[in-house]
Amino acid sequence: MSASAYSLSVAIPNAGFMVTRGEPVIGGLHGALRHYFCPHCLGWMFTRPDALDWFVNVRATLLDDASWFTPFIETCTAEMLPWAKTPAVHSFKSFPAYEELSQLIKDYAERT
Repeated sequence: MSASAYSLSVAIPNAGFMVTRGEPVIGGLHGALRHYFCPHCLGWMFTRPDALDWFVNVRATLLDDASWFTPFIETCTAEMLPWAKTPAVHSFKSFPAYEELSQLIKDYAERT
């Protein structure tokens, strides 16, 4: 989705996220995972997972200042390029199970 070795996003609480300009369009899969794109260039901007409606995954490159951001979790590593390495603390071949999320959040909070 990013034409890159990485698809880097940051989980932002729903309460702290809003689209301030324009009308993103849904692209890609039209199921429980909604990917929103710029209607002009069709670049992926953010994802709203229906099952986890308390956060939005925002592309880290859209942040005004992403210098504070370091990957904490990497997903879909079964498809990663062998040379594509991140400093992520947790790694998953696909996505973490829903039941694992509370522990991941706790671990993240303890490290920050």
